[in-house]
Amino acid sequence: MRNLFFFAVLCFPVMVLAQNTISVHVNNVPSKKGKVNVAVYNSDEAFLSFERVLTTKSVQANEGSVMLKIANLPAGEYALAVFHDENNNGKLDTNWLGIPREKVAFSNAEMKTFGPPKYKECAFHITSDYEISINL
Repeated sequence: MRNLFFFAVLCFPVMVLAQNTISVHVNNVPSKKGKVNVAVYNSDEAFLSFERVLTTKSVQANEGSVMLKIANLPAGEYALAVFHDENNNGKLDTNWLGIPREKVAFSNAEMKTFGPPKYKECAFHITSDYEISINL
């Protein structure tokens, strides 16, 4: 019994601090121009805030689909926002009303008529490596 206790104490930090990878498959990329960007959020308060994004990853666009790997994430709840920066200016271009001019997508939810989905609609839990497909 004592050995089991010590084993549990030694393994607990490894389990809590285990790092996971999210493999993001982005489909329906309209062209090979620019980059496809993924932003990772871990709270409702931070969702869609450029200043409070947890981490980002980008890859050269490829007509059809691209794949990105976001590594070193602890187990937890996350939501993803994806956009195709077709003109490669490093930002999401919008019209005068704030409506995106470039393709935008989210994990587990779609853009609504009057704005983006909420964090909870996009959120998913990971406890190990995770794969997700998102359609632009």
